[in-house]
Amino acid sequence: MAKDGLADSDSAQKQKGTLSSHRVSNDFERSHVVVSEETTAAVIDSTAEKALCRKFDFRLLPVLAVMYLFNALDKGNLGNAQTAGLSKDLNFQSGQYNQIVGIFFVPYVLFAPPLAMVGKKFGPARVLPLLMFCFGSFTLLTAATTSFGGIFALRWFLGIAESAFFPLVIYYQTTFYRRGELARRLAVFYAASNIANAFSGLLAFGVFRIQSNLVDHPWRWLFIVEGSVTVCFSIFAFFYLPRSAAEARFLNEEEKALAYRRIQVDSSSIVNEKFNPKESLKIFKRPTTYGFLIIEICLGVPLQAVSLFLPQIVQRIVSDTITINLYTVAPNITGAVMLLILAFASDGLRIRFPFVCFGFAFTFVGFIIYAALPDVHAQVRVAYFATFMMCWGTSAPSVLLSTWYNNNVAHEGERLTLTSVGVPLANLMGLVASYSFQEKDAPKYAPALITTACFGATGCLVAGSLGLFMMFDNQRRNRRQGVNLTAKDVPTLQLRDGPRVEEFRWFL
Repeated sequence: MAKDGLADSDSAQKQKGTLSSHRVSNDFERSHVVVSEETTAAVIDSTAEKALCRKFDFRLLPVLAVMYLFNALDKGNLGNAQTAGLSKDLNFQSGQYNQIVGIFFVPYVLFAPPLAMVGKKFGPARVLPLLMFCFGSFTLLTAATTSFGGIFALRWFLGIAESAFFPLVIYYQTTFYRRGELARRLAVFYAASNIANAFSGLLAFGVFRIQSNLVDHPWRWLFIVEGSVTVCFSIFAFFYLPRSAAEARFLNEEEKALAYRRIQVDSSSIVNEKFNPKESLKIFKRPTTYGFLIIEICLGVPLQAVSLFLPQIVQRIVSDTITINLYTVAPNITGAVMLLILAFASDGLRIRFPFVCFGFAFTFVGFIIYAALPDVHAQVRVAYFATFMMCWGTSAPSVLLSTWYNNNVAHEGERLTLTSVGVPLANLMGLVASYSFQEKDAPKYAPALITTACFGATGCLVAGSLGLFMMFDNQRRNRRQGVNLTAKDVPTLQLRDGPRVEEFRWFL
């Protein structure tokens, strides 16, 4: 009888373990994937994984990149409209243009975390297109504004609609790609922002030449064109994006099983885990979280300065309104190229922080050079080259920083929470940029340029310090355990509690 009781107990334990395993796999039970605790994060079948990644790359990245392109266009088109006389046409008072630029960032920060949580609950594949439809609609309505109050209100709602977009896209991609594959994919996606800034200049160049009696001012066409296309594409994206790898129609059952295993061992501790706010907020108990947030603050000022005020910066070199927008194209395009170079190098070496520091160094040098030139017309080539360095330095750190802290958080809820706070915090620094670039300082904007350069230097210092801490902590853990492990040697399914786990190693 005792043996029978023991057997029944063992059987009950096994059944309990089986049920737990099924709960972990959530909606992927049908693929019958079994992941053991001893599984490593190593690639088992490189050919199959490369083929799977190619499918994700061709099916997901182009759509996400186009969505983010319109996101960046709808956020940054105000600078182009300003060069065509927006403030004058709407009779803005002194400082009111800075107010409509700055107000965008207040709701952007306030609404990002709750909307990101909604996105986690209902799925990024559904929430992202809905957000896109909203910010496209608000852009379209901007074309009809006739006063400061109208455009001020629309910029507020635009900030709400765009607030959770980038955090949700990052989270969405972490459910398809390994940690070592993420930077280059986010770079391709984020390069759309640089292309948007360049395309915005080209689009403005063309739109401002339209001769039509349908509108009273040429800049209205900019909002009409960009808003209309954004709304149309959001409808397509709603029906196209798969909710998860388990529901991707372009994958067979074997590929779905492989996709699940990849994320289980090299991205998430529990795949498709239900969002728990209380558990997710534990991310703020980690000291390194605040290091990442400080870097986001330092990144935000130069990032928003280039995004919002590059036309005004270039205006010091070129005086013609149409040519100004054309001169912003090349710096933004090379910014996208530099982003891709650094991101691919970072993924290839599986290290983040040196490349983040490298980007901040570009920012510091570019802004300092431009601020130090007493006469840009006497050194036009040097001045214009400095604008290239500004774009090089603001693109790469944004992607690599987001990738860096996402690589070090295996808990899906904590990862989304940190991203939904960090990314809007960087964008909040647009307030600093918008109030640094004062019309009274035009065309040199010396105080703004120096302020931006200082934030770049500080970001480089903090990122370097945090990276060195992680290196020393990894070495300390290896000495204590008598092993030589790196982040790629430890599967993420063991890392739900982060640095509190003995086997945890920082992804540098």
